[in-house]
Amino acid sequence: MTEPIRSTARLVPITRDSHGVDIDLVYASDRNLTGKPIYKRAHCLLLEPAEAALRTAVGIARESGLTLRIFDAYRPPQAQQVLWDFLPDPTYIADLTRGSNHSRGAAIDLTLVDASGAELDMGTGFDAMTVESWHFHPGLPQHVQRNRLMLLGIMHAAGFTHIPSEWWHYELPGARALPLIDNADSGPWQLM
Repeated sequence: MTEPIRSTARLVPITRDSHGVDIDLVYASDRNLTGKPIYKRAHCLLLEPAEAALRTAVGIARESGLTLRIFDAYRPPQAQQVLWDFLPDPTYIADLTRGSNHSRGAAIDLTLVDASGAELDMGTGFDAMTVESWHFHPGLPQHVQRNRLMLLGIMHAAGFTHIPSEWWHYELPGARALPLIDNADSGPWQLM
């Protein structure tokens, strides 16, 4: 496993009021692939450059009458270990020898919601971890393909890149070069 460093890197809090996003941090609930909470409290953070790119994405989405709903952002390495222990498949969970870009504060999982607050249909739920979750999975209905492409366009225009296997996952280009940030000892990141 790549050793995390205790970091003073600035993780910026992301809130509904400060960023105009909807936040539903599923790892602080049982509505995730493990079926149990991983965090004791919901707390959304991103590294400063990722937070700046998120602000751009929020503005682009708003121009289309949409809002971003965030499912996960910074994730302590210890939480990544919980996910790996549950599903040790590097197709969907970052291999611990490389570390997750979530644990670098440079990745975000999200979707789009319309003006009524309803999530756009992306064909699968967040954390589905199936072949249907791949960005360009053939055979999905046109409206699903269109919704995924809209999210992809917004996030790419804001400076993020994607990984092929998860329509919801975006990260800063070159994020793998950043150090892992171990802030799990801070209050909000106490694991269950």
